[in-house]
Amino acid sequence: MKARKLRIFFVICLFVALFLWNFKREVALTLLPIAININNPIAENREIVWPVADLNKNSDRPNIILILADDLGFNDVSYYNGGAADGSLLTPNIDSLAKDGVAFLNGYAASPVCSPSRAAIMTGRYSSRYGFEFTPYPVQAARIMNLLRRDGELAGVYLEDTQWDEVGLTVGGLPNKEITIAEMLQENGYYTAHIGKWHLGGFSDGMRPNDQGFDDSLMLNSSLYFPKNHPDIVNAKIDSAVEDMIWASSQFAASFNGSEPFKPGGYITDYYTEEAIKVINNNKDRPFFLYLGHFAPHNPLQSLKKDYEKHHDMKNHNLQVYAGMIEALDRSVGEIVNALEENGLTENTLIIFASDNGGAGYIGLDNINKPYRGWKLTHFEGGMHIPFFAKWPAKIKQNMQYKKRIHHTDIFSTILGAANIAPPEDIKIDGVNLIPYLTNEIIGEPHETLYWKNATYQAIIHKDWKLIRSKYPEEREYLYNLKVDPYETNNLAMTEIAMKSLLHEKLNTHINSLPEPSWPQSVFMPVVIDKPQTEYEEGDELIFWPN
Repeated sequence: MKARKLRIFFVICLFVALFLWNFKREVALTLLPIAININNPIAENREIVWPVADLNKNSDRPNIILILADDLGFNDVSYYNGGAADGSLLTPNIDSLAKDGVAFLNGYAASPVCSPSRAAIMTGRYSSRYGFEFTPYPVQAARIMNLLRRDGELAGVYLEDTQWDEVGLTVGGLPNKEITIAEMLQENGYYTAHIGKWHLGGFSDGMRPNDQGFDDSLMLNSSLYFPKNHPDIVNAKIDSAVEDMIWASSQFAASFNGSEPFKPGGYITDYYTEEAIKVINNNKDRPFFLYLGHFAPHNPLQSLKKDYEKHHDMKNHNLQVYAGMIEALDRSVGEIVNALEENGLTENTLIIFASDNGGAGYIGLDNINKPYRGWKLTHFEGGMHIPFFAKWPAKIKQNMQYKKRIHHTDIFSTILGAANIAPPEDIKIDGVNLIPYLTNEIIGEPHETLYWKNATYQAIIHKDWKLIRSKYPEEREYLYNLKVDPYETNNLAMTEIAMKSLLHEKLNTHINSLPEPSWPQSVFMPVVIDKPQTEYEEGDELIFWPN
């Protein structure tokens, strides 16, 4: 009898094990959020106490606000191309920055992925100059990706037999020895505040915003805009392993100056805006630098119901949610501008607005980078040709369009120039101060040559010529004349041999001057070039992004 019970118990255990194995992803997706919330409890919302300016510190130096969107496509801003969804999504407040200042028609990201771009913005240097080539991610995310992997699934952004190495935020990040724009401003009497996304190693000693020149930092701790089941939220989930990982591992959390994580006080785009306005109100009597790193419209796709319902004519649920997210981002810009006006700060405040890179193909939406080819994670124009605006009524004329190429690294030098602060000595700064170019004090090109290096995937623009080269899984070359072919339709790599050789030589010289990456690559990610990742069909052209 006892032996029979043991056999029955063994059979039951075997069936349970087989069930769990066959449905391990489904079980993991159910249990992971529970385990993460138990292991990483999130405290209730807390009030942020921002310091109030000392009235004796008033200065004629300009206030500076940097607003950085995340994965905002060129066509997501209606100023450039009429707006997404055939023009039904408008961004009047972002557009107003151009009408009251300057629209850069050829603004380039330092990288087609977020972290290296953010590092370049903070330092004014190509991030590869100090070994920052890959996006660091939490070790927890690597473990979850390996658990949820779908072998052979293109949309899952990994290859068969490839594991995500556990290279976490404790390893990768912005070296503390690098000089940031916040440190430069702080040392010269500015109050410095960071709000939102950081993603430069913010959970590690020496790499937090407070270690990199920010007096105060209200930091995004995880990826949810609002709790998934909140009655005021509408979610859109794409069927892929990356989305599985994000939805399973994300929490609704922020932290202040390294505190324990707590629940933000509302939908995060609006919440960060409200806190940014408090910073402006409290510091109207001294020069301040506010870095507002919005997460929008990065996935997971979550919109406030009120913003979602404004776009009911779109007939595409995912696009409607995405449009609602951009609606909130645009509202944020309008409220920031209004706060400056109410405090009498409009005339002498420099606002810079940009995206960290182009729109992502893995969210499954067409045309967000229109008219450009490619996506985030590619060196095609769609991955790097970004929305870019500046407004400073005291210096910049209204309704300007600047057509020459500018770069993320220029933000550093332009802010220093506006504040009349000398750049760091004995350090190679790649950016230039754009103000003299906008005021016609300098005539010419800010950059004759621009470079991009991400391990075996590299690019250069020299004058009007652009070379992209990749070494994995085989050698590939793309050569375009952007003056006559800005949308990269005609690959001249097999015909313009002399120009291709020149660009290879220049790119080789640049790369040979750089150090090795500071932490190892963990994966190659296949990216469809000409359609959303979710529409991949066998035979579609791919690039493989190293990270």
